[in-house]
Amino acid sequence: MTTRRQLLTAALTLGLTLSCSSSFAAETIRAVTDATFPPMEFVKDGKRTGFDIELVEALGQAMGKKIEWIDIDFKGLIPALQAGRADIAVSAIYITDDRKKVVDFTDPYYAGGLVVVTKKDGAIKSVKDLDGHKVSVQVGTKSVNYLRDNFPKVQRIEVEKNQEMFNLVQIGRSDAAVTGKPAAKLFAQSTADLTVLAEQVTTEEYGIAIPKSKPELTAEMNAALKKIKADGTYDRLVNKWFEAPAK
Repeated sequence: MTTRRQLLTAALTLGLTLSCSSSFAAETIRAVTDATFPPMEFVKDGKRTGFDIELVEALGQAMGKKIEWIDIDFKGLIPALQAGRADIAVSAIYITDDRKKVVDFTDPYYAGGLVVVTKKDGAIKSVKDLDGHKVSVQVGTKSVNYLRDNFPKVQRIEVEKNQEMFNLVQIGRSDAAVTGKPAAKLFAQSTADLTVLAEQVTTEEYGIAIPKSKPELTAEMNAALKKIKADGTYDRLVNKWFEAPAK
């Protein structure tokens, strides 16, 4: 009788422990990221920061859940989801058809893609104005091939570094630069004479990747995204990371 009572007590204790553990897990979202891509995610003064980081923290707050961050290389983000080592991946991940075959995505939360950086008082006012002008691009990026294939009259100036590309626009040796939106927005914050055209060259949208086994989490995060857009939190983050002058 004593043995049976002890076994029953042990079983109840184990069940309670598992229940508490499960409850804790449900209230914690494990997020993997590669914090090496400012202004989306990067490390400053030993702490993760950036648009993606603050966005996910805001989503967690809207959901009443804690975010547990895990740092891994970009190439390991989706495999981590597939292996069950994380609940979400957020790291400036473009929503693509190939990726949607193996993971689900939230609704898009920011439109990336290629944009035009030019002088505020310059001749280029829209994307179609690029033809016939000098445009600086970074060697080896998709900007090079895209301009070659779609803007044959552009005079491309190919440079090694993003900074060189922007510098050429500032000193007038090129009329514009075409590069990724986050980098363009970040640089435009630091100068008074350059602007990023509102019209984009291409649009590739960022989404938060989630395992296909967690459709309820996808729905919950989409609801939270709608909530922070409605209450102004999202706009404040966009203004902070992409519009406000750099400090």
